[in-house]
Amino acid sequence: MSFKDIFKDDNDFNEKSIVGFGAFAVMALFASADVVTGILGQDLVISDTIFNSFVIIVLGSFGIAEAGKVLGSKKD
Repeated sequence: MSFKDIFKDDNDFNEKSIVGFGAFAVMALFASADVVTGILGQDLVISDTIFNSFVIIVLGSFGIAEAGKVLGSKKD
């Protein structure tokens, strides 16, 4: 399966979970950089707007993915 197959309508990937994981990875990278710069005695300035945007993306994408599982059509 190639990268372009992710964007087809009939694929096995959950795009919302992929976006949520990507945003979570960026948040984890920011947190790690903050810890490292704190140990080095420097202050890492991260815009609250940008960080809150990533939080909303993570919560929204994982929430939508779970709601889709719960409210989705049930095949017998």
